[in-house]
Amino acid sequence: MRGRGVHLVGSVPLEDAAAVFREAGQRLGDHLERIPDGETGIRSNWIAWQKRAFAEQRALVESEARERDYQLAPPFGFAPGRGAEDLRFGELGFAREAVASWREFLAAVADGTVPDRCRFQVCLPTPFAPVYSFVRYRDQGAVEPLYEARMLTELAEIRAAVPARRLAVQWDVATEMSIFEGLYPVPFLGGEAEARLVERLGRLGNAVPAEVELGYHLCYGDMNHRHWKEPEDTAVLVRVANAIATTVSRRIDWIHIPVPVDRDDDAYFAPLAGLELDPATRLYLGLVHFTDGIEGARRRIRAAERVVADFGVGTECGFGRRDPATVLELLDLHGAIGG
Repeated sequence: MRGRGVHLVGSVPLEDAAAVFREAGQRLGDHLERIPDGETGIRSNWIAWQKRAFAEQRALVESEARERDYQLAPPFGFAPGRGAEDLRFGELGFAREAVASWREFLAAVADGTVPDRCRFQVCLPTPFAPVYSFVRYRDQGAVEPLYEARMLTELAEIRAAVPARRLAVQWDVATEMSIFEGLYPVPFLGGEAEARLVERLGRLGNAVPAEVELGYHLCYGDMNHRHWKEPEDTAVLVRVANAIATTVSRRIDWIHIPVPVDRDDDAYFAPLAGLELDPATRLYLGLVHFTDGIEGARRRIRAAERVVADFGVGTECGFGRRDPATVLELLDLHGAIGG
């Protein structure tokens, strides 16, 4: 691989997975280790499409109001007289979408659009994220284990369809970061929320076989192009990355962390000196921003290099909420910065 290397975080709002593989492969193939399917169509707004998994449950009814800011919709709770024993999570759709995209990926490799060495990247939300988003506080503890079990079943279905040597799995850690930042409560986890969420992140990582690549995307949200909080610096991100690295018993192939567009100051990057990642773990900094292009990225790279010398680049989050007309230019920008 030439240059720093590029990581595509997940969503790329082109018309379909075939278009994502074609454009990413042709424009960035020399710089990518793995390529996602772009989470196109109904998946373009991250976990919003999972609302139906809860709406279809006869045991759940939707509340009249949201419980907090930055919540997608009023949450669901158990109907009177109903409980966890009445829930039945069927197909969530993650495996179905991944298997369909895998076929498109193989076709792109076969025609030379995607380099044969690239892996097929599947990006998954942590099970906690949809449950925390779509279930009211008092019922989350009862619902989460059932949803997680179904999510892990779908991960197993993906593993069965895609050869391990061609697969890369990324866990998207966005909702948890808001808890780690102390922004929102998790009543069912009590005063041990951070430790118990880190345990979950470790459990998810360990569910991915060693032959499959594993990564974590740490995120501060992108709903309406707005973070739920602007990070003060990378201190919390470093703490979480180190905790994940300690909890996961297998190799972690990459960790991606965001860099806001207005942060090219030493203070933001200084905590990166405390990263305790295995040498095999690639660090990607989400410092590519369409709004200030190459020059802005170079400023952020120079600031980061004063603390960490070896890292790849990407955007802060996926492209899913941006104008599709800008996507190809943004892909080319990645190549210019990461090459």
